[in-house]
Amino acid sequence: METGKLTLALTKGRILKETLPLLARAGVEPLEDMGKSRKLVFPTTRDDVQLVVMRGVDVPVYVRHGAADLGVVGKDTLLEQGSDGVYEPLDLGIAPCRLMTAAPVDFAWPDRRVRVATKFVNVARDYFARRGVQVELIKLYGAMELAPAMALADMIVDIVDTGNTLRANGMEPLDEIAAVTSRLIVNKASMRSRHGALNGLIEAIGSAVADLAPAA
Repeated sequence: METGKLTLALTKGRILKETLPLLARAGVEPLEDMGKSRKLVFPTTRDDVQLVVMRGVDVPVYVRHGAADLGVVGKDTLLEQGSDGVYEPLDLGIAPCRLMTAAPVDFAWPDRRVRVATKFVNVARDYFARRGVQVELIKLYGAMELAPAMALADMIVDIVDTGNTLRANGMEPLDEIAAVTSRLIVNKASMRSRHGALNGLIEAIGSAVADLAPAA
């Protein structure tokens, strides 16, 4: 990345769409339409800030290793990967959803290890261990609802938004593991070496979050 600029890594998809109005309110806007461009790096209305767009799972990696100074990512990803090397100064309150267990509507606990399909293997392992439930974890990267239907797993751990996809596939949500929103994360080394510049940007984004928050 270009030296002298603060690099902010953004998560593709819904989180990106909900992040851009916050950044605009904070005075940071891309100089071209990110939705119509195939670029991954974007200059902004602030000469000292550039944006990069990537998969959410990669955002903490870039921030942790200092390739990006800051990032916006879902709390679910942070729970799964851990927070080594990063600070989490702001809950942006956007892209809300729930990380939950879910199972077919006729689910009954089996007399053996429960097979659980998920991409959140670390979260699931900790969750079931705290409850003394022995599980066999099966890592998948998508279409979790297919696993019980195909007898690959008994239940799943996944992100639930409306629950419509679960219901359409004969499943129902069970227990909430964590409420999820998107968070601003900051590289710890950058926070020490570029404290003034980063603090100013964090404060501007924090003010934008407060301004755009729904009235109580």
